[in-house]
Amino acid sequence: MTTLPTIDELIARGAVFVINHSGGKDSQCMFHVIRDWVPHDQIIVIHAVLPEVEWPGVEEHVYATTMGLPTFSVQAGKTFFEMVERRHESLTGRGEHDVSPWPSPETRQCTSDLKRGPIETAIRRYLKAHPRFNGLIVNCMGLRAEESSNRAKQKTFKFSERNSKAGREWYEWLPIHDLLVDDVFRVIREHGQEPHWAYAAGMSRLSCCFCIMASMDDLGTAARLNPTLLRRYVDLERKTGKSMLMPVKGQRRFLEDLFPEVLKEAA
Repeated sequence: MTTLPTIDELIARGAVFVINHSGGKDSQCMFHVIRDWVPHDQIIVIHAVLPEVEWPGVEEHVYATTMGLPTFSVQAGKTFFEMVERRHESLTGRGEHDVSPWPSPETRQCTSDLKRGPIETAIRRYLKAHPRFNGLIVNCMGLRAEESSNRAKQKTFKFSERNSKAGREWYEWLPIHDLLVDDVFRVIREHGQEPHWAYAAGMSRLSCCFCIMASMDDLGTAARLNPTLLRRYVDLERKTGKSMLMPVKGQRRFLEDLFPEVLKEAA
């Protein structure tokens, strides 16, 4: 598709706007940006639940802040830990001992398998159950350019060839791509809400408690607040022989070595 429609044109055509809501500040900000723009009967919210690894209270926070608009939870058929363990067994069975079973920037199966896949399945089912939308979908995500160089390169609006099948016309939209972090918190405050409690506790991002992309400050905060969960990650690092974290200057970093005092206190 060479000429893309505008958001207002898609609104006028009756598209359904799906808000991918992680429970984090960017999703919460995006919700208000879209709610202020799009008719409320053309909005739904979908949250991908991440059992065992997401911050306590995330799902409750999503439902408490979506102001009565249709909000749904979806869940993959496997957990994060099951995903890593199965991949480890598969790699070991093929003799690929040098390949890490943990997600990485190049193999983000945590995003594709645990979030994007279940959400896209839920969207397809919703469209089938609600023919009034005529298969016209705008899938909205809260990615921001400020977060990383990779996200800065993302197109803010595009037609999805992959999902535009079986009578569907599917677009991907990043409504807050240009906002800075201060803008995000301001929008949330201006709408009379607070972000998830983990931000006040010291986190700069809200994804999995222990994210492969997390800063050392965020990892330290997560370790302090979730020592039992930290132990589960450490046990799986031991089992796989691989670290979940990205190397620094070519050196792997294991959670056990980074937070020995937390593990000692939690023992």
